[in-house]
Amino acid sequence: MADNKQLPRKSSESELRAFLQQLADSKAIKPAHKKGRLIFAIDATASRQPTWNETCIIQDQMFETTASLGGLDVQLCYYRGYQEFKVSAWFDTAADLRRTMQAVHCLGGYTQIGKVLQHAKEEARGKKVNALVFVGDCMEESADLLCGLAGELGLIGLPVFLFQEGRDRLAELAFRQIAKLSNGAYCRFDVNSAVQLRELLGAVAVYAAGGKSALERFSRLRGGISLRLAHQIKQS
Repeated sequence: MADNKQLPRKSSESELRAFLQQLADSKAIKPAHKKGRLIFAIDATASRQPTWNETCIIQDQMFETTASLGGLDVQLCYYRGYQEFKVSAWFDTAADLRRTMQAVHCLGGYTQIGKVLQHAKEEARGKKVNALVFVGDCMEESADLLCGLAGELGLIGLPVFLFQEGRDRLAELAFRQIAKLSNGAYCRFDVNSAVQLRELLGAVAVYAAGGKSALERFSRLRGGISLRLAHQIKQS
């Protein structure tokens, strides 16, 4: 994620809170009275335990950031071990999601990203899903199959935001294509960088609750890594 370009200064927390409140009061948000819906998918194979533990702590950023926008409903899904793929109920509080995540232990196994994408497609058939977030570090499946599913998600208006830990080249190529075909975005975060992941989750939550324009304005105020998400979404 090396990038030597100078980024705008980050706005203060008070400026961000003022922006979010203004957004919540705007006509673009007020009439809908609907919470954003976000599927939060994580690779829970053995190598992921340190990041899983961090994410248990920082996932509340998604709920905090969107509280003034009417809130956010989040569904957790993960894979681990031998063909184990789990989907939670929908949660509207950070505490409920945290309790579920803390009960999970990562187990060795191959990636099952295809199941994540297929589940997201089926979930969106019943009720609108605004965004799918995936956090992982590798890809061990057919890239063609994953790209086909990503294209289907793009057609139904469900963008995939993929956050890659580490520098696995094969995973990066696949993740970038999935993001492009679904009209989503890709970012790499540094190993053990909880701050970067926190900011990415907050930015996607704003998108899920307020759409492209909300993400664009939020990222200008927040600065940093969230600007990269907004730039990709703007181009989609």
